[in-house]
Amino acid sequence: MTRLVILGKQGAGKGTQCAFLVDYFGIPHISTGDMLRAAVAEGTELGLKAKAIMDAGDLVSDELILGIVKERLSQPDAQNGFLLDGFPRTDAQAQGLVEMLAPDGIDAAIDIEVPDDVVTQRMLARGRDDDTPEAIQRRLQLYQEETAPLLSFFSSRGVLTAVDGLGTEQEVKNRIVNAIKSQQ
Repeated sequence: MTRLVILGKQGAGKGTQCAFLVDYFGIPHISTGDMLRAAVAEGTELGLKAKAIMDAGDLVSDELILGIVKERLSQPDAQNGFLLDGFPRTDAQAQGLVEMLAPDGIDAAIDIEVPDDVVTQRMLARGRDDDTPEAIQRRLQLYQEETAPLLSFFSSRGVLTAVDGLGTEQEVKNRIVNAIKSQQ
């Protein structure tokens, strides 16, 4: 069983590494955005609640997100592990996840570390309209504010590993796999 959380700034290479990891470990890639869309599409009770909140332009509460995550992790494809991407985002969500998975918990939380100037250049090179230097700076600031407590949370539980995100895709893949194997 491999239960993973992936963390990293936008532009750190999470998407590339997630695609590799789910194939390598044979586990589903689970993102909160995908879960919310699926719950809404399936018309589940939690999905209908989330839709009403999102339609009003509000953020979905920790309690509701935790309910949707619990629902998703109970599905058969997640019984042998999973890769959580974009979740947890708050201390309350992290605590709820640990309680939900007790006694097993998470095998590893991987933080792909890439310096701000490098992710800024990567995002500017993508050429998206919303990837202005100002917008990128704001997203990096928000990431730092939101993620710093999560890094402490997972570190205090002995499951956090920071991985250097610079180098070739294969070099980063090798570092991540080695980090995960050392946690298991």
